[in-house]
Amino acid sequence: MIGYGFMGAAHSQGWRVAPRFFDLPFEPRMSVIVGRDAARVEAAREKFGWESAATDWREVVAREDIDVIDICTPGDSHVEIALAALEAGKHVLCEKPLANTVEEAERMTLAAEKAAEHGVRAMVGFSYRRVPAVAFARQLIGDGRLGTIRQVRAQYLQDWLVDEDGPMTWRLDKDRAGSGSLGDIGAHAIDMVQYLTGTVLDSVSGTMHTFVTERPLLGESVGLSGTASDERGRVTVDDAAWFTARLSGGAIGSFEATRFATGRKNALRVEISGSAGALAFDLESMNELQFYDATEPAGQQGFKRIIVTEPEHPYMDSWWPTGHALGYEHAFSHEVRDFVLDIAAGREPSPSFADGLQVQRVLAAVERSAADGSAWTSTVPSTRK
Repeated sequence: MIGYGFMGAAHSQGWRVAPRFFDLPFEPRMSVIVGRDAARVEAAREKFGWESAATDWREVVAREDIDVIDICTPGDSHVEIALAALEAGKHVLCEKPLANTVEEAERMTLAAEKAAEHGVRAMVGFSYRRVPAVAFARQLIGDGRLGTIRQVRAQYLQDWLVDEDGPMTWRLDKDRAGSGSLGDIGAHAIDMVQYLTGTVLDSVSGTMHTFVTERPLLGESVGLSGTASDERGRVTVDDAAWFTARLSGGAIGSFEATRFATGRKNALRVEISGSAGALAFDLESMNELQFYDATEPAGQQGFKRIIVTEPEHPYMDSWWPTGHALGYEHAFSHEVRDFVLDIAAGREPSPSFADGLQVQRVLAAVERSAADGSAWTSTVPSTRK
């Protein structure tokens, strides 16, 4: 695994726990964790349970005893690491967004397609697909319980940047992160809607805004101890993004991604309305799904709260008794489970790099629309001669 920050911790949990609760055809071995700072990556190795630590990812990718490369670094390094790993015949799990640009995502997708011809698999880590309530919602839609999908509403609301004196991080630097709230959390909302509905966002019309344009640099950025300094750095990404969309199945949608929604900590909300019913999900109540059946008699209609903890629900038969809730970290165990099963079965994982590329095209179209004021911007790539 390359990277040991927030996502490194979450992925480590997934690799460690999945083989303890799911019957897997292979036993994942947490061989080596990689980071640039030797002392910090060694501390992460000990804390997260990896066998060894290293500072040169290229040497690790070249090792014959490594089968899988898990990329948990900022977006600016995804393309280089993924291309090298696939070329070396390693299966690759890469955090979202797939890359920082459409061009990078296209290169990664092409490399994954070529590697697949030799049995090498690649998956992008949209972990919220693996929340049982989300997977169950997809089942309901696939079974036709909502009828014809007409409207979708998706929001991802956080507030961790509300304090204008909060320090700069790599997530606020476009060169490293690619985009701000749009790519960091908006990508999850886009993927979830496309996953649930089985359609893609064909065109978008958007706007983006940065509320705080400068923030204090951490002391380590200017040679101090790691506390905030008097020097300030420029924020080069969006703080919030809004857009409307047309979906390939004929529905329309509205999307919002912000890290300035005061009081909202991690509210990924999706509501889908169809001719025969509707459903709603909120990550802050992640074990619940709201379902409305419009075919019931008028006097019995209303949104029903389903507690998604039954053994009949996706993934739940390997966990706790009915009514015992799961948490954020379980999605990563489910991600590892599915990835290992796909590798063993020799099938294309989902979401694939091609799925990640589709999301990247939507992100780019929103940025173009916001930049030039376009009413509608296509997400479909132009024909190249």
